[in-house]
Amino acid sequence: MSTVLQAALLGVVQGVTEFLPVSSSAHLILARAFFGFDGDKFGLSFDVACHVGTLIAVLVYFRVEVAKMLAALPHLFTPSQDSNARLIWLLVVGTLPAVVVGLLFNAAIEEHLRTVQVSAVALTLGAIGFFIADALGSNQREDASLTMAEAWWLGCAQAVALVPGVSRSGITITIALLLGLRRADAARFIFLLAIPAILAAALHEAPRVLRAGLGGETGVLFLIGIASSAIVGYVAVAYFIRYLARRSLAVFAWYRLGLAATVVVWLWRTP
Repeated sequence: MSTVLQAALLGVVQGVTEFLPVSSSAHLILARAFFGFDGDKFGLSFDVACHVGTLIAVLVYFRVEVAKMLAALPHLFTPSQDSNARLIWLLVVGTLPAVVVGLLFNAAIEEHLRTVQVSAVALTLGAIGFFIADALGSNQREDASLTMAEAWWLGCAQAVALVPGVSRSGITITIALLLGLRRADAARFIFLLAIPAILAAALHEAPRVLRAGLGGETGVLFLIGIASSAIVGYVAVAYFIRYLARRSLAVFAWYRLGLAATVVVWLWRTP
């Protein structure tokens, strides 16, 4: 398979799995392992480039909400009088844990946890969390009722998602449902919460990408990854919000368990 097709495929994988609760990082790691993709060309920097594509997707999908928050910036210090200003603060509080954990432990996570084995374990634990959230979530509250403390806990959950296999959308939707949020409201908030986290990850990785250079084939591959992940990501976020409003997380839980089992078999059969 040519590197161009590999870049497009990985971009599609990122676009689908960033917003569905199945872990984009685990799928990118597993795709490289299963198909033997070049780890130098398609390493963490390429993953971040694909995340830029999904950032574009969520910004376009939530363009109205983002515009309202930008318009609310003059009221940022009077949030009680502006619901959009309060939403900004909720997102800021929810973003801090992932930023802190990423700055302190990103190198260790990249070196020790970006493995097939870790991905399989995290996929399994996440599936169990889905079953629990479906069973215990009251599905009663609007996202406007979230407190700053609850936004902080959602942010802590998002920080845990730096571990491959956990899934940013998966663990945050689990906590949101356990907090009693309605499914569609939970999906809307956790996708908005993903915007600053993805942006922070891209900015953090930007110096390394620029040092490596984006000329020639590398630049083309990155652009292909960004474009394919953006297009597919937009479709995925629109689908998931509509899906979650009516149905449970069970199908994603069973998928995660099936993928984890496939990984175990693959590891067992690989010399």
